[in-house]
Amino acid sequence: MSPHDPHDHDHGHSHHHHHEHDHAHTHDHAHPHDHGNGPVLKYSDDSVHDVRESDLYPLLAEALRAVLVERGVVSAADIREHLEALDKVDDGMGGKIVARAWTDPAYKQRLLANGSAAVAEFGIDMGETQLIVVENTDDVHNLVVCTLCSCYPRAILGLPPDWYKSKSYRARAVYEPRAVLREFGTAVPENVTVKVHDSNADMRYLVLPKRPAGTDDWDAERLTALVSRDCLVGVVPAAAP
Repeated sequence: MSPHDPHDHDHGHSHHHHHEHDHAHTHDHAHPHDHGNGPVLKYSDDSVHDVRESDLYPLLAEALRAVLVERGVVSAADIREHLEALDKVDDGMGGKIVARAWTDPAYKQRLLANGSAAVAEFGIDMGETQLIVVENTDDVHNLVVCTLCSCYPRAILGLPPDWYKSKSYRARAVYEPRAVLREFGTAVPENVTVKVHDSNADMRYLVLPKRPAGTDDWDAERLTALVSRDCLVGVVPAAAP
């Protein structure tokens, strides 16, 4: 079974934010996701229960999995193997990629030019998905979000954290990225532009953080330890030594 992200949807592209209160963010396609508080769905047996839409997703996923297995589209073993593969993604892989980019200018050029091809040099297969690597500089800070679900570079980072999937982060990262960053302890100076990139079915984003000061004589292996999952999403800078 080829790895398939169950949350793949075809939706928006990157958004550029110079101020917290930039433009309204719209998508002109229908999708089943709940933005805002969403409807409360009611069903009745002996009493009335309130079922939030978010509670239905695991039930729908379970039902879909049962039908696919029953019809022979996939096997239970296929599903288990795929989940195990996601669980086993090496969390340090992102650090290795970044450390090489920091220490090898030619690799950095390849990474920024074609992320999917450059990470393939580390044995990472992005499949049909295009990996776009965006570089933090003195002038630009990049932040990654998926406004409609939780598209995420799983081949490199594994499963997304709960905060990344939350409605709050998905909405606010677009409308008030600086406020969201402050909550992660990241204060971006006013003269630095914050660019917000919206992941989708075809594209995943990975942030290339700024190399921390005081590491000029460090080799790639040592630099790897400074790179966390969160700095690859853009909510924090790479750790200072």
